[in-house]
Amino acid sequence: MSLSKKISVLLEMIKFKLTIFAMPFAFTGAFLAADGAPDLIVFFWIILAMVGARTSAMGFNRIIDWKFDAANPRTEKRAIPAGEINLTEAWTMVLLAALLFFFSCYQLNQLTLLLSPLALGLTFFYSLTKRFTSLCHLVLGVALAFAPLGGWVAVQGSLAEYPFALSFGVLFWVAGFDTIYGCLDVDYDRKAGLYSLPSRLGRRNAFRLAVAFHVLAFLLFTITGFQMQLNYFYFLGLIVTAAALFYQHLIVSPTDLSRIQASFFSMNGLISITIFCATWLSLATS
Repeated sequence: MSLSKKISVLLEMIKFKLTIFAMPFAFTGAFLAADGAPDLIVFFWIILAMVGARTSAMGFNRIIDWKFDAANPRTEKRAIPAGEINLTEAWTMVLLAALLFFFSCYQLNQLTLLLSPLALGLTFFYSLTKRFTSLCHLVLGVALAFAPLGGWVAVQGSLAEYPFALSFGVLFWVAGFDTIYGCLDVDYDRKAGLYSLPSRLGRRNAFRLAVAFHVLAFLLFTITGFQMQLNYFYFLGLIVTAAALFYQHLIVSPTDLSRIQASFFSMNGLISITIFCATWLSLATS
């Protein structure tokens, strides 16, 4: 396999394009901290830090779960169980991406560097949680909640006046859509002895809990707008966010998961981009 093909397979293995989920929230935190666009060099290092963190975390997830992936009909064709990528290549990617993350944090400021092991450690820890707790979806939410906090710290070098409602909003937004996505593997998780809210509660109750998570996320995003005194552009963005959250639950049900890809990828990418753009417009017009 050529080097370019190998890189393409690695990027597909970690779903590199889904960096779009967390990246806009890192930008949101950074723009709020700067009260507008941050310095270009800071913006550059934030991008590299986010790419490094997610690449390393997703690679680690694929490595430690490869035996489960091989036994699960839904994931058996992923790169490692399919033999397209070996463990040495995967570990190399994880380590290089982690180095990129830590170096980028070093280039930002001392507090960002101090927080970086905790942030990356949480993403690694999430990959282990399905082995012992059904709250794994919330752990993933906590890990991604570091995105806006990290963006803020990258600019300010401090947590002073940080709108923690924003991070809690991200936490419950992620927990909601990951709970829905977990419904795809209910039967396999039970068979393999893995934990998730859908496998413990059943699909119907898991969907109800996901609705509660998303309502709570929306309320927390709304609180963020008031806390940071954002203008009507932000709240117009929240209307789009509410519509996207509602649409997810409209097109997917406990008995029909056929359109879950649209729910998981399209709508959640739209939500993160919308909140960032709405924040940017609000700051730019205030």
